[in-house]
Amino acid sequence: MVRASSALLRGLMRVGKAQQRGASKLVEDWFGTPVKPRGKTTSKPGAAKAGAAAKPKPIVQAATRSKAPARRSVSTPPAALITLPGKWLAGHYSKPLLDLGGLTGRGLNYWLYLPEKVPAGAARRGGWPLVVMLHGCEQSATQFAQGTRMNRLAEQKGFAVLYPQQSIGSHRHRCWKWYDKATQAGGGDVELIVGMIAKVAAAYPIDRSRIYIGGISAGAGMANIVALNHPHLIAAVGLHSAPVFGAGHSAIGALGVMQRGASHRADGAIAEILAGSPAFPRMPTILIQGEDDRVVRPINQTHLMRQSLLLNRMPIETAISVALKPGGREGSRNPANPHQIRDFHVDKKLLLRVAQIAHLEHAWSGGDATLSFNARAGPDASKMMVDFFLKHHRTA
Repeated sequence: MVRASSALLRGLMRVGKAQQRGASKLVEDWFGTPVKPRGKTTSKPGAAKAGAAAKPKPIVQAATRSKAPARRSVSTPPAALITLPGKWLAGHYSKPLLDLGGLTGRGLNYWLYLPEKVPAGAARRGGWPLVVMLHGCEQSATQFAQGTRMNRLAEQKGFAVLYPQQSIGSHRHRCWKWYDKATQAGGGDVELIVGMIAKVAAAYPIDRSRIYIGGISAGAGMANIVALNHPHLIAAVGLHSAPVFGAGHSAIGALGVMQRGASHRADGAIAEILAGSPAFPRMPTILIQGEDDRVVRPINQTHLMRQSLLLNRMPIETAISVALKPGGREGSRNPANPHQIRDFHVDKKLLLRVAQIAHLEHAWSGGDATLSFNARAGPDASKMMVDFFLKHHRTA
């Protein structure tokens, strides 16, 4: 175990500087061994350290700055994100404890963006589509909203966005416990997220046939679990830098999955899902992965692709199209990394899209690089997810 742990620590130390602090915190939290970053720190004097208290600063959602400020990991007041014409609302969901006289149990905070724009035909279809976005470790919901710029896209295309936020009481670095066996079976935070979706859908005009869920890293792992346990609720799922489903079952086990995937569990975990739900519907999935990710390594995407093929019962002759996208010109206004997209169709319906992005580390592609775990260079992961989501809806 000592040798394996040492090798894993050395692997995590190879993470790019932008992700180094987050990886170190995860190792410290799970192994109890502080990891000292190599080289000098790039933070300015007085900048907030990961996990440290700091005076909240306003977030300017659409700003482009020539010089990036020190990265922040503290939660920012929701009001700071109100820079678009839609409504930015804060809320809280607690699970009712019916057997205790109406008392409530543990809950989660959330933020909701409702666009000013109403899409054509929304009234006929039942309202806005809803995209549920789950942040990663060392992130808050508001930071994830800023980093992904999903609210701006929601305003353009006319859909609502829900951002659940993991509590520090549940995990000191706000990590969703995707590796927990009970959570993978649909318990824990899964119940809170599903209850939160139901609450929002009951309170606002939401098209219940077009509810989607996505996330990055631990948030992607949790998004996958929600979709697998509630396939009739979720119309499509988007996983960015996601760990494979069904393995881990401990904090140290989770780190092993992030580094090596879980070939021993990939098929079995999906077989258990299908055995428990023989009528499991097709689950459209988009997988986005950076080829240089050293936190959640690309082997996880390979195993997730295998799981999606099994889950969607795709035959051997499934139609596959491959597109190779060149990178943008160096120094251009909108740089983009070269990337490959593989599409899997059944009956002319796109069920699985696999995007592999060159040079991308553990960060949201095309995000706001003034925040940790966001890469300025595209392709735009938010747009990729939304374009994929809006192709799908639940018919039952």
